[in-house]
Amino acid sequence: MIIIGAAHAFNCRAKVLSALAIFIWIVTGCGQHPSKMQKQGDLPEVTVVTVKQEKVTLTTELAGRVSAYLVAEVRPQVGGIIQKRLFKEGENVRSGEVLYLIDPATYQAAYDSAKAALAKAQANVTTLRYRSERYKELVTIRAVSQQDYDDAMAALKQTEADIEAGKAAVETARINLAYTRVTAPIAGRIGKSSVTVGALVIAGQGEPLSTIQQINPVYVDVTQSSASLLRLQQNMASGKLKLDRFNRAKVNLILEDNTPYPLEGILQFRDVTVDQTTGSFILRVVFPNPQNILLPGMYVRAVLEEGVNDQAILVPQQSITRDQKGNPFALIVDDANKVQMRMLAVDRTIVDKWLVSSGLAPGDRVIVEGIQKVKPGASVQVIPFDAGRGNNSGAPQSAVPPTAKSN
Repeated sequence: MIIIGAAHAFNCRAKVLSALAIFIWIVTGCGQHPSKMQKQGDLPEVTVVTVKQEKVTLTTELAGRVSAYLVAEVRPQVGGIIQKRLFKEGENVRSGEVLYLIDPATYQAAYDSAKAALAKAQANVTTLRYRSERYKELVTIRAVSQQDYDDAMAALKQTEADIEAGKAAVETARINLAYTRVTAPIAGRIGKSSVTVGALVIAGQGEPLSTIQQINPVYVDVTQSSASLLRLQQNMASGKLKLDRFNRAKVNLILEDNTPYPLEGILQFRDVTVDQTTGSFILRVVFPNPQNILLPGMYVRAVLEEGVNDQAILVPQQSITRDQKGNPFALIVDDANKVQMRMLAVDRTIVDKWLVSSGLAPGDRVIVEGIQKVKPGASVQVIPFDAGRGNNSGAPQSAVPPTAKSN
């Protein structure tokens, strides 16, 4: 009986083991190894962009102010009463155009008096010249004394000197009379008048009668840090940046309402001194202004073309994250479809991309979407990134780099 019971138990155990084996065979896909099924179906998907070199025009946006190309303060050169104002405030005036009339009566009288004195001296000189010539002949035969001859010559020279002084007095009086007509020293737009008809003005007074500004073209003065200038010079020396054939940079403007100014400007000069308090210097740009859109004192943003980088590396902004110290990094996929972390040096953003200075090379596959699901050393499935499709996975949420596996 004991032998029969043991045999029965053995048969039941064999049946259970056989049924279990059949169940495992069905679940694992008819004998396929479970680890292979996991590798094919459970690998995380990531979208990548393949790094390539591009030709990029690098620009810098700087804040600045508009200033007039020429500025002239209108001041009187002689004193007197304003008789007329011959311009309208805010209009354009021509160079030499009469703006004010000062009462010329006293200056006209001084001019006439100087002319009369000059005419008197010129009338006397003829008689004295003839007398000195006659005395010169008579003194040789002792018909007149030497003293008489010397006196005649002295009188002639005195009268000739009076003529020269009279000419200078006439010219001075003429200039003062002309100054009673206050004219525009430059062409441009004139501002408000600080005096009215009947006001008394004096020569060289501190307050100008008005101010004229030439605003076509105009200057735009912007500030740039000395550090950015050094970086620009280094990039140009290394050949990363190239200027145009005239070795000059073009500048565009963005107005206060964020609209672009339609005309380009030319960088005229850089200041030779760096401000010790701000570490910056002045850039002066000349812009044409035929429609008088740009007015002195207006705030603008200048977009300065630094040069052209023929070997720029650009990657989408969402592919770059930062660690706890703020250092940028990216995750790439190697030839074995494994994730690696690369520490980067980035220069600036260009539209929706980062300009990478170092850390990436052409051909690298940078992960753009799915960064949260992977870490260095993990195997992934690669899908090419489509910029027009949008970011399905969303922007990276963590700024802390994943822990890299040791090889």
